[in-house]
Amino acid sequence: MARYATIPDGQDWDLLPATVFTDPVEFDFESLTGMPARELPLATMVAGFRRGLAPFGATHHSITNHRVTVAGDHADVRAHVRAEHWVRPTTGGGGDRWLVVGFYDHHAVRTSDGWRLSRIKLTVTHEDNAHLFARR
Repeated sequence: MARYATIPDGQDWDLLPATVFTDPVEFDFESLTGMPARELPLATMVAGFRRGLAPFGATHHSITNHRVTVAGDHADVRAHVRAEHWVRPTTGGGGDRWLVVGFYDHHAVRTSDGWRLSRIKLTVTHEDNAHLFARR
C-alpha cells in the first residue's frame, strides 16, 4: 500500500507499478469517475493515472488504518485514504487543492515476486474542489 501511494507522489510511473499490481488489474474508481469497474492491462491503467494526474503540480496520498484479512495466497485490504492534489498555479499566487477522502478496498494475491494488488477499488466519501478534477 505504501508503494501504491508512492507511484503518483514520487512520479515513479515506470518501475514501481510492477512491484504493486498484477497484470492485468481490476480497476474500480466508479465512485470518482462514474465509469464502471473493468479489468485493464497494467500499462493501460498506469498510463491513465499518469495522464489524469499530469495537471497537478504535486500530490500527497495518505493511506492509513489498514485492515488486512489473509486467506492463504489471497488477502483483502481495507484502508482509509486522503489524497490531495495541487493544481499548478497559472498566475503568481499558490495553487488550488483538490481533496479526495474515502476508502480503498483492494484484493491482493501472493505471487512468486511477492504480494501484488489484483483489484483496486476507491469509494469516495468526501471531496473538496471537485471542479479541479473536472477541469482536467
